[in-house]
Amino acid sequence: MQPGTNSSGYLLDSHVLLWWWFDPERLSSAVQALLVDPTSQILVSAASVWELSLKHHRGKLPELEGSIADLQGLLQADGFGGLPITAAHGLRAGAYPQPHRDPFDRVLAAQAKLDRLVLLSADPQLSTFPCQTLW
Repeated sequence: MQPGTNSSGYLLDSHVLLWWWFDPERLSSAVQALLVDPTSQILVSAASVWELSLKHHRGKLPELEGSIADLQGLLQADGFGGLPITAAHGLRAGAYPQPHRDPFDRVLAAQAKLDRLVLLSADPQLSTFPCQTLW
């Protein structure tokens, strides 16, 4: 965690995880520093794993071909924890008044808010949700 935040860790947006693995120079210096810091608690939502799997199986993420079956092992190798989706997350995500329609983003915003996590994302649309974001 960065000094001065009241978060309990960091939640990766799906694109941040992909960039970390395949295109790390696209990450901001602040995000890179957090991802290499062994004291940072980095979490990946079940929603992101679902999104990556769905996109890969639709042919949109061929770079995951050799690793999709062991995605959980890759996350563990990087020291990232998993974050399940709870009913509370689903209720909060569904109740947001924002016009943002991406269900994965809505769940990530809800998880970040309810679990006091900083959402690491380059997506400016996520800043419209009542959660803390960082890029």
